[in-house]
Amino acid sequence: MNVTLLGPQRFKPTLARALQGIDGPIAIVTAGWQERETDDAELDRELGGRSVNLRLHGRAEEIFAADAELKEAHRLRQERLMQLQDFYRIRLEHLVDAARAVARRCPDAVTLAEEQQLSLAAVRALDRQHLARVEEVYAEFEGAWEPSEREPVARHQAEVAAAVSRCAALVIAGGHVAVLVNRLKLFGGRTLVDHRPILAWSAGAMAVSEVVVLFHDSPPQGAGIAQVFDTGLGLCKGVVALPSPRQRLRADDPENVSFFARRFAPAACVALGDGAQVTCRDGKFEGAVATFRLDTSGRVDTGWAA
Repeated sequence: MNVTLLGPQRFKPTLARALQGIDGPIAIVTAGWQERETDDAELDRELGGRSVNLRLHGRAEEIFAADAELKEAHRLRQERLMQLQDFYRIRLEHLVDAARAVARRCPDAVTLAEEQQLSLAAVRALDRQHLARVEEVYAEFEGAWEPSEREPVARHQAEVAAAVSRCAALVIAGGHVAVLVNRLKLFGGRTLVDHRPILAWSAGAMAVSEVVVLFHDSPPQGAGIAQVFDTGLGLCKGVVALPSPRQRLRADDPENVSFFARRFAPAACVALGDGAQVTCRDGKFEGAVATFRLDTSGRVDTGWAA
């Protein structure tokens, strides 16, 4: 499968260049824009007037309007996921605070390295446990409600699949990552793609990865601690996508970079700023432009996939 991750497209669009050689209609997902989903004229111009908006957000609203039971079950599921995220965040903050306190101690180098590794292992274990609990909630919902068997969902899924089948590629824009991931999963997730080239940026790049990681090292309020949030579609394996790093990542702090990279290893933590582009083809990376990877040594590696 050919998945191309791009930098933000608002101020420095590179989508048209990335689509060179691909002819025919282009399916677009703008569900992350929520109510603005169909305000896609600018994106359509960038695609030469050949976009086909799948309207995943609007379709979901139509489904919930037609199926009140499913809507309520979905609301309760999302409420449960938010609760899990909150409790996970509380535990995570304590573990990361402890890891930072350990890093400031000055024993001999061997002891410090051992203690730092124990701190890292505790954070990684909590991350895995949280994702497992999230997957359990999804599995319980699917088992209890079988949404694909319900008429409104089945009908819209079939319409989306038919639209995608007529397109040469799939483009996934950014926006609200939770809404975007939710809608993509509702309408088929991985099966929605059917081996077509995929191009994604911002929240879209996060959604096609295996794990969605929320990050902001210097937020306006609260603690700047990266959180695992959800499982992605897993279309681009071995990547943690980090959009807009200039605004959200302290890449000049070697200790911060090293901890981040080691926490999510062996996945590559890939920063995608303006003008960035990298293609994941069958699990291998190629054609990197203006991207960089967080290295476990604390360096920022700019030549990792060229």
